[in-house]
Amino acid sequence: MHRLLLLLILVTLTSGSFGQQTQDSVKAAVNKLFVAMKQADSATLVSSFTDSAILQTIAKNKDGKVIIRNETVGDFAHMIATIEKGAADERIVFESIKIDADLASVWTPYNFYFKGKFSHCGVNSFQLVRVDNIWKINYLIDTRRKQGCAE
Repeated sequence: MHRLLLLLILVTLTSGSFGQQTQDSVKAAVNKLFVAMKQADSATLVSSFTDSAILQTIAKNKDGKVIIRNETVGDFAHMIATIEKGAADERIVFESIKIDADLASVWTPYNFYFKGKFSHCGVNSFQLVRVDNIWKINYLIDTRRKQGCAE
């Protein structure tokens, strides 16, 4: 009976630390993207994503109609490679992280600064997949706005 109790306590303690380690590794994968952006490091940026990643932005057209813009990882990396180091500074807050096996969902409100000046804010929604024991972004969709931002 004592062995069973000790085993239950051990499993409870280790599962909590394992869960935190998993959350930390998911956060590190997301942060890798934003460090690469700030460093204008297109190679690291590309390595943050799976080979089949999808990038989308929710926006409004000139008539105020909601549209979804698609971008390839390659196009995004090319754009980042053309800007000066330190110019793109996206500051995120991890609001929600949900994990099941090799799938993680992350919600990060953000403020974006370009060359030190506030540009816009919004929310990123990430879907990550653990591939060969490494978390990679498979889907990223975001919102962008200039009003209602908390700087």
